[in-house]
Amino acid sequence: MSSVLLVVVSVNVILALLFSIGAAPIMVWLERRVAGFIQDRLGPNRCNIKGIRLGGLIQSFADMLKLVFKEDFRSSTIRERFLFSLSPVIVFVCAFLAFMVVPFADNLVLFDEVYVMQAVPVELGVLWFLAFAGLGVYGIMIGGWASNNKYSLLGSIRSSAQMISYEAAMALSLVSVLVTYGSLNLVDAVNFQAQLIFGFIPAWGVLIQPVATIIFIITAFAEANRTPFDIAEGESEIVGGFHTEYSAMRFGLFFVGEYVAMSTSSAFIVTLFFGGYHLPWLDTQVLKGNMPTVLAVAMVVIPLISFIFMRWVYKNNIWLDKNDARNKESIWLLKILLFKNVVILSLLGYALFVGIGENVTNILTCILQVVTFAIKLLLVNFFFIWVRWTLPRFRYDQLQTLGWKVLMPLAIANIFITATFIVVMGV
Repeated sequence: MSSVLLVVVSVNVILALLFSIGAAPIMVWLERRVAGFIQDRLGPNRCNIKGIRLGGLIQSFADMLKLVFKEDFRSSTIRERFLFSLSPVIVFVCAFLAFMVVPFADNLVLFDEVYVMQAVPVELGVLWFLAFAGLGVYGIMIGGWASNNKYSLLGSIRSSAQMISYEAAMALSLVSVLVTYGSLNLVDAVNFQAQLIFGFIPAWGVLIQPVATIIFIITAFAEANRTPFDIAEGESEIVGGFHTEYSAMRFGLFFVGEYVAMSTSSAFIVTLFFGGYHLPWLDTQVLKGNMPTVLAVAMVVIPLISFIFMRWVYKNNIWLDKNDARNKESIWLLKILLFKNVVILSLLGYALFVGIGENVTNILTCILQVVTFAIKLLLVNFFFIWVRWTLPRFRYDQLQTLGWKVLMPLAIANIFITATFIVVMGV
């Protein structure tokens, strides 16, 4: 394996870890902040390390440490100890492996060699997602059964009822999308969306397949066990559902696995329906051909965004009174932000001054696409969180009615209309 290939593979794996497992503490923090905003309260703002709160993010890391060092209690009435321990591993691993096929950027060309920006570069990325997403449900079902607890068993039964409610509709919604894109490869799906309709409208999946987009997003909530489809763990009805008997890191794997599954669902929504790593009207070739202009724009946009952020910090910290312990963190944050901007602007100015070669252009294009993907992923994750604190929980019979009587007929009708249009128009 060449050194360049080793570096690219390592970067892909690290990005997959950051966007899935690494994003879990941030998602927990964002969840609490959004919940606090909707419920008209502050959210986490007390936990700190020598006065450093990171806006409340320290609370998420404190919770993770608590789960690591908490007593791992297992009841003597547990039916199958091996399956009991294996269950959270199945949920976590399946959610993580499903994320591994998501492309973070277009194929990277270095020294005339092409490198795929996926942690697991498989051609059948959509089938990989469906396989591991469906397999993860078995972890919930096994955990509920092995716990030998009536509430856990009810949660696992609900999970099986939920799976047969949404799985068929989710798969059928993707059929029309794949027929449109003409490929199971996720990179091909993203590059198809880089085209323009009528010369000015981005061919994003949400615009050319709006019905499939709605169906997939609804079923993705059920796939990730997120409200309003978290019926397998309804606290007000069955205590904790399938994970009632779990504690410490066994529960932690379930907990983190849910956020990894949410990030995975968000990543596939971005990839299949919102242009993936592409910016509107700026595909890979356009970015490479206009990189000096892109760098010049970045040299204007970065200071502007930094100025807006600094004004926000000043406004929300009483003009940074140094006697306020909370503002010491903000002062250091502004210093770090200023230093970072000086370094970035210096590098951009140097690149414009001396000119950039083909390999550097390709690397900069890749970095910009990874940042674009990360921003879209964050926005979709925010949507998941917003919905959780807005809508009430469905009953499992309501979910079955929605899946079998509404979503599935819509998905089948959408397949028929899409296939007919493609055959008639010859596209």
